[in-house]
Amino acid sequence: MQQILGGTFISFLTVLAMYFILFFILTESKTIEKKLFVWLPLKKENSVFIKKELNKLIVSNAIGIPFVALIQGVFALIGYLIAGVNDPFLWFITTCVAGVIPILGVSLVYIPLSIMLYAQNMKIQSVFLFLYGVFIIGTVDNLFRFWLQKRIDDTHPLITIFGVILGLDLFGFIGLIFGPILLSLFLLLLKIYVKEFGAKNTNVFET
Repeated sequence: MQQILGGTFISFLTVLAMYFILFFILTESKTIEKKLFVWLPLKKENSVFIKKELNKLIVSNAIGIPFVALIQGVFALIGYLIAGVNDPFLWFITTCVAGVIPILGVSLVYIPLSIMLYAQNMKIQSVFLFLYGVFIIGTVDNLFRFWLQKRIDDTHPLITIFGVILGLDLFGFIGLIFGPILLSLFLLLLKIYVKEFGAKNTNVFET
């Protein structure tokens, strides 16, 4: 009980501090941005580069990845309702969370769910849900990620995977979003270092 109360109190203070910081970021964003880029010990062209890359990074990780996961969850919910899955909206939420993880993603949900339906002697529903997941949900994932790459810079799957692992360890549930952002930011700083101080012939971090 002491650990639960302590964890709850720390989580409450963390969220409160985040909103407190967010208030000043939103109300004084222009001032913070100007001072930040004045203080950066970088050439002007590199400061402009990092500004553009940061904008694409945040949009890709904080908006793009959850958006694709939500779309997958919606299509999966349709399949769950057709197959007659118990508690489909609970599985919808689970699918949205799993959709953040690249490559495996929602297959971590619909494959075990198909097996559960088969074990409950719902063989037709089980086969339908499995095929629906492979061909419909998987196709939706590929289409929207391709569209995302055209609109904004999509994050590499390995960055997302390691970012999710790192974020969950450091921040808990919200680390699903902040983990990939932190890892992408680290790689961006490496790019800036190479552009600022690296040898002319190196292109290790160029995309």
